[in-house]
Amino acid sequence: MSSESFALTLQNCTVPVAVLGEAGGALQKLDIDIVDGQIAALRPVGSKPASGAVRDLDGGLVLPCLADIHTHLDKGHIWPRTANPDGTWFGALMAVMGDRESRWAAQDVERRMDFALRCAYAHGTAAIRTHLDAAPPQHEISFAVFETMRERWADRVELQAVALVGPDTLLDPAALDAVAQQAKRSGGILGGSIAVHPEARAAIFAAVQKAGELGLDLDLHTDETLAPESSALRHLADAVLETGFQGRALAGHCCVLSVQEDPVWRRTIDRVAEAGISVVSLPMCNIFLQDRAAPRTPRYRGVTLVNELKAAGVKVALASDNTRDPFYAYGDLDMIEVFRESVRIAHLDYPQDSAWTWARAASADACDITGFDYRGMIREGAPADLILLRARSWTELMSRPQSDRIVLRAGRPIDSTLPDYRELDELME
Repeated sequence: MSSESFALTLQNCTVPVAVLGEAGGALQKLDIDIVDGQIAALRPVGSKPASGAVRDLDGGLVLPCLADIHTHLDKGHIWPRTANPDGTWFGALMAVMGDRESRWAAQDVERRMDFALRCAYAHGTAAIRTHLDAAPPQHEISFAVFETMRERWADRVELQAVALVGPDTLLDPAALDAVAQQAKRSGGILGGSIAVHPEARAAIFAAVQKAGELGLDLDLHTDETLAPESSALRHLADAVLETGFQGRALAGHCCVLSVQEDPVWRRTIDRVAEAGISVVSLPMCNIFLQDRAAPRTPRYRGVTLVNELKAAGVKVALASDNTRDPFYAYGDLDMIEVFRESVRIAHLDYPQDSAWTWARAASADACDITGFDYRGMIREGAPADLILLRARSWTELMSRPQSDRIVLRAGRPIDSTLPDYRELDELME
């Protein structure tokens, strides 16, 4: 970024009050003064601008750059060489395992990760949390690559990493300690993936106790299944409360809540709220995998109870999850797409007077949940990291992909040209 002094006024902006730090779902008309890369003033439309250039947005929406707090940068873009054989969650698990064991050398992971980050940056993402497959010995390879990428991208995308392992590793004290120590050395988070498992409770308690011992935050995939008996999220809440865990705890997916009887999911959500656990929903990936039994049309979509969680006082975020790998064949780490599709899938568009509050689930609330330095808000003194849209309203935003968006970082437009998939061709051979 250039350090040369400059000033810019964005006139006739439309901004959700939710990302201004105010309550409610209204839109507000503003002029935004930017000086030397920061938001210097938020003023009523038409008041006298600061000196410098002026850009009239003609009522276009302005959003803060967004935060994507559940991704898998290490898996991304392997679909051309390792597709999901049947579209199921288990098919994805087996396909990724085979690809990882045969192909995930440092250079392979680094090139795919860098490609994914360039996509996210071009779309207007300023902060990303990625899960890294960390079953030994992969934990050493992938975390070393992550540390390189975190340094390389430090002035563009703030990065966090979660050590992702399965129940077997969580139940093995030596393996769990090795993974947790690697996460600690790398400034990361302890994670895991648990759904239906005969020792699910013991595995979750082991993860919570180890994270507490080492002072790590937690980020677990929980109940990524439609088997009603799955209760990993409830076990996580119990473990946080019973052990007195003091760190941040985040649960992803939580699909099973969508198929459980009312008394069951209500008890779980109440316990989650009591424990202070946050939840991140991944609607696009969940509708790809859940209830897939071709050629039958899916009956259930696996999207967790975001409205009920939020109503109970649980912090909720929306995120991408996988990108062009066996768990999700599509996606481009575009949080505008994630927001748009989440609204459609989870019916977040009514009541319309509060619908805009969900913009925080991809920005300010997501940053609060993860503790990013980036705050995902439009306010005086904040970096002028903004997404400028031609869309002026809810329906205009949701009706088109917003491919003509302009992304400002420190007040200046970036080159938003997306990398060409052909760059990865030799990795697909």
